[in-house]
Parts: sequence; structure tokens; C-alpha cells
Amino acid sequence: MIRTGWVLSALVTLFLLGASAAPKLINSPLALEPLEVVGWPAKYLLLIGIIEVVVAVLYIIPRTALLGAVLMTALLGAALAANLRVDNPLFSHTLFSIYLGTFAWVALWLREPKLRGRFPIVR
Repeated sequence: MIRTGWVLSALVTLFLLGASAAPKLINSPLALEPLEVVGWPAKYLLLIGIIEVVVAVLYIIPRTALLGAVLMTALLGAALAANLRVDNPLFSHTLFSIYLGTFAWVALWLREPKLRGRFPIVR
């Protein structure tokens, strides 16, 4: 169970770093276009990329994983709100934050016995 949680956590972290933060940090048009669609100025691209890197690092370090998960949830909530505001497609764009956040929390729950103790599925 713990090993599965670590594998899933690594996938979440790699996605945040590789597919989300990296394009923002290199100022890729792939990152700029969605930002403009939701109405964010390009000047925030680097800042959002740095925030994503910090959140991913906090999430993957065992001692700070819970803080990282909470901050990731906040970041994903902001993304969800931005997509809702501009009426992006529901299942592919808007709810993607819910999918990723759920995946991240399940991974953390699987890898952290203390978290499983606080939130057991079966008593």
C-alpha cells in the first residue's frame, strides 16, 4: 500500500513539474495560451510556475507532504475557479483540478500510515 502511494505521489509530482511548471518556467506558448484564456496576464506565468514547483517539492518530501497537499489543493481550487469563470469545458478542463487533487490525496493517504489512521475507510 505504501509503495503504491509513493508511485502515485511520484506521478503527481512529475505531472506538476513536467507538464505544468516546466512550460511556465520556460515561457512556452503551451503555457501562455491557457493562461490568457482564463484572463490571467502573462506576467504571472513565471510566478505560477515557481509556486507549482514549491508545492510539488513540499508534497514529495515526507515531512512536509501534508502542507504540500493542502497548498496543492488551494492551487487546484484557483485553477478550477478560473476555468469555471470563463466557462471552459466541464469534464476536460474545469474538473481536471478535482481529478488531480483527488489523485494526489489518495496517493498521500496510501503512503502515510498516520493519515490512514486519522481517516480510515473502514473502522
